[in-house]
Amino acid sequence: MAWNIGANDVANSMGPAYGSKALTLKQVIIIAGIFEFLGAVLVGSHVTDTIRKGIVDLDGLIAAGVTPDMFVYGMLAALLASGLWITLATIYRLPVSTTHSIVGSVAGFGLIVALTTASSGIGDIINIGKLLTIAASWIVSPVSGAIISFLIFIIIRNKILNQENPLQHAERLAPFIVGLVLTIISLSMVFKGLKNLNLDFNFPEALAISLVVGTIAGIITLFWVKRYKPKVKDEYQQVENFFKYIMILTACYIAFAHGANDVANAIGPLAAICDVVKSGEITAKVSVPLWILALGGLGIVIGLATWGYKVMETIGHKITEITPTRGFAATFGAATTVLICSKLGLPISTSHTLVGSVIGVGFARGVGAIDLGVVKNIIWSWILTIPVAAVLTIIIYNAIMFVV
Repeated sequence: MAWNIGANDVANSMGPAYGSKALTLKQVIIIAGIFEFLGAVLVGSHVTDTIRKGIVDLDGLIAAGVTPDMFVYGMLAALLASGLWITLATIYRLPVSTTHSIVGSVAGFGLIVALTTASSGIGDIINIGKLLTIAASWIVSPVSGAIISFLIFIIIRNKILNQENPLQHAERLAPFIVGLVLTIISLSMVFKGLKNLNLDFNFPEALAISLVVGTIAGIITLFWVKRYKPKVKDEYQQVENFFKYIMILTACYIAFAHGANDVANAIGPLAAICDVVKSGEITAKVSVPLWILALGGLGIVIGLATWGYKVMETIGHKITEITPTRGFAATFGAATTVLICSKLGLPISTSHTLVGSVIGVGFARGVGAIDLGVVKNIIWSWILTIPVAAVLTIIIYNAIMFVV
């Protein structure tokens, strides 16, 4: 499962940086490996819900007669089903949500329990409201990402690319851009994000710290800009090369944020299995041992290094042509969207948001700049993720129960 996260989910996140040539494949692997691991260990949840996103009611499972052994087999089936579906999606270079895959798989386990228990209805075990909320994220995530990234790229195009001396305007705005990026990155980390380090700041404190970090970053950028000497003569290429450095910042941010939000949760079923085997009981929350986080981190890096290029090509090349300015707009727009929607409590998917952001940047250049065939295939893969993962879990769970 961790290998699949690296090959699909992380590759999706790093696609714009790779597609815009801001980073080489080797650099993507190194940066993603370091910052995904740091995000998971430093900021990520060390305590995870055994039932992903509350999609299945634990009391309902126990009331339906699910034993600890059956629960272990169900979680194992969920991991196998998710891994199988994401592998299939990666083969066809389709960016899907690993979180939604796990949700669908766990829902599949809940469904087979409900269907084979006379005393329990589907609504007693599966949280239908949660499923509908997740379905809403199929619209909220990409549309929000597309709108914000579209607006960011329009600003870059009007304030920099369409000006008489674009590099001069880029240099003038660079301290503000870098300062804004670092302020938002810092805010996402500092505000309710450092509890693992026993640091818990309220919003005014977090905002003050973030503004200080952003201001310092802007001042450093101001001095760097004065020493910056372009290596090419074409003025537009000068701007694109300039934005490569800013793209590296946003690539680090999206890798760190992904590690913090998704990695620990995606390996939740394994933590649940280990806890049940150790204690002999099914509990609502379990601690995630460091070795599982490390195992997840290793699997992610291997997945990205071996198959990551497949999905990165789709995000970085096939939807629309990505340059450093467009890649920055897409990545920063997606990261900002995820931050805002998460704080507002809106359903959000990092994968779906980033795809929407890339499409939004493409729309800024006209519908003709987008490969609608690729977009259609991606949307179909999103719609199919939860039901296919659920069906695969039912098949695998029945096979395991038949054998044991």
